[in-house]
Amino acid sequence: MNTTLYFLRSSEQKIVTDMLFYAMRLNVVNKTLQEIPSLSMYEQFYGFTNKDLGLYVLADNQVAGAVWTRQLNTDHLSNGFVDDRTPILNIAVIPKYRGEGIGSAMMEQFLLEAGALHEKISVSVVRDSAAVRFYERHGFIYYDNGFEEKSPVDGSHVVTMIKHLSIEAVKRPTDGYDPRRWMD
Repeated sequence: MNTTLYFLRSSEQKIVTDMLFYAMRLNVVNKTLQEIPSLSMYEQFYGFTNKDLGLYVLADNQVAGAVWTRQLNTDHLSNGFVDDRTPILNIAVIPKYRGEGIGSAMMEQFLLEAGALHEKISVSVVRDSAAVRFYERHGFIYYDNGFEEKSPVDGSHVVTMIKHLSIEAVKRPTDGYDPRRWMD
């Protein structure tokens, strides 16, 4: 399988919307984004601010997955919210491409890029799911935000995890390129 990573631009809003369907497990619970309007905060007007950061992967010339962050505020009432400076992560891999290492490849590159912009990122994940182990492998730790969170999709219990980022002295593919200019 031939895969290539690309940065998400504001003109690629449709990719974020399509991938949100999988990131929020709507395919598992047989729901649509229109049935849960509160999820639009994760994709609506993506890329119209320099606070949005993301990438996607093409596998055999087809979008196979995406990872992105949105820097939301207290007013959004979002699961995974830590503070006004910590963006919330979403990641999705289309089911037929799962188990191929695409999610890990996207996450590794994304963490390098996000480290140039943010001190930490957060994610909301269904407690006791395999996804928790995925995030732990990538250095995320549990964060106690002081209240119990429930998924807006199916009411399952979710936990918030955070990853402290650092600008490491490693050569990144984007060195010398201003990431704020990814937006159209």
